Amino acid sequence: MRGIEIQSDIKLGQKILYINWGLVALITIIACIGFSCLYSAAGGSLSPWATPQIVRFMMGMCGMLVVALIDIRFWYKMAYPCFALGMVLLVVVEAMGHVGMGAQRWINLGFMKLQPSEVMKIAVVMALARYFHAVSVDDVRRITFLIPAALIVLAPVGLVLLQPDLGTSLMIIMAGLSVFFVAGAPLWMFISGIVGTVASVPVAWHFLHDYQKKRVMTFLDPESDPLGAGYHITQSKIALGSGGMEGKGFLEGTQSRLNFLPEKQTDFIFTLFAEEWGFVGGVVLLALFALVFIYCGVIALRCRHDFGRLLALGLMVNFSLYVFINIAMVMGLIPVVGAPLPLISYGGTAMLSVMLGFGLIMSCSIYKDSKIPRL
Repeated sequence: MRGIEIQSDIKLGQKILYINWGLVALITIIACIGFSCLYSAAGGSLSPWATPQIVRFMMGMCGMLVVALIDIRFWYKMAYPCFALGMVLLVVVEAMGHVGMGAQRWINLGFMKLQPSEVMKIAVVMALARYFHAVSVDDVRRITFLIPAALIVLAPVGLVLLQPDLGTSLMIIMAGLSVFFVAGAPLWMFISGIVGTVASVPVAWHFLHDYQKKRVMTFLDPESDPLGAGYHITQSKIALGSGGMEGKGFLEGTQSRLNFLPEKQTDFIFTLFAEEWGFVGGVVLLALFALVFIYCGVIALRCRHDFGRLLALGLMVNFSLYVFINIAMVMGLIPVVGAPLPLISYGGTAMLSVMLGFGLIMSCSIYKDSKIPRL
């Protein structure tokens, strides 16, 4: 479907026709799976998790469609202001943020707890997409032009690490690197970054908090403390294995129903799903996520302007990283980090930020032929 140039005489109904309704349907299906998981996690009740999540999804859907219909050139202009707002919110969190589970990551707004690092994952990609859109391919290969872009990534990462939130920091870095790569940054920069990261591991170890060190040690040998630090991952593996090929059935997961499975409504919700629906159900869910990422990738490739292409691809990488890290975490393939499963895990800011991110991707699709000046 051909993109459109927005003019004053184009009606709202015509704009709505250009929304990628296939992507909307996939997002809705995955979210409904999440609602059923939260219903099951509460023992067959809509409260306390499913009902608030449904309301948040409906709000997020409205926000997503509004964002999608707004001209991509508006979001181009708002990229830096959104980044600045995200930085301010991160500073506010550090100064007076709400403390939960040993971390200071939220701003208590009364009706909800806002997690600025979730907003920043979107804002960093927006700012990088605008920056690289405005420079030429030759400039991207010059180190002097890469320094400001690196600061766009490292400045929020530094503030997020203070919360502390190592998982989100790493995901911001990886999403940023994906934008660097697509923008045409030289390969030596990525090789140097990998070598530097590996070399800095011994130094970084001394700056980790005790609970972060314990997570790494538990990952290496979870059986050493199955009732303590290794309890989460041990119970997760038991639940995954007991699900078998076809699962135990809806509301029949023993590990979750008997409360052996911790954080079953957030970080370990995929474990709950796999116990009830088995390997087959897990593969179907992963296939749905894969279709979403394929849709986003096609949108990025069809964009005729660098801003939309970089924005859509960066956000796609951001979402896919969360899916990969969450599932790898509950399977014991990586240390436990606070990484919710998009559209599935319980959480207000995470749901809204994901939906707004998809709205930006759809805006890239609708306005893929727009001409954005390199300013």
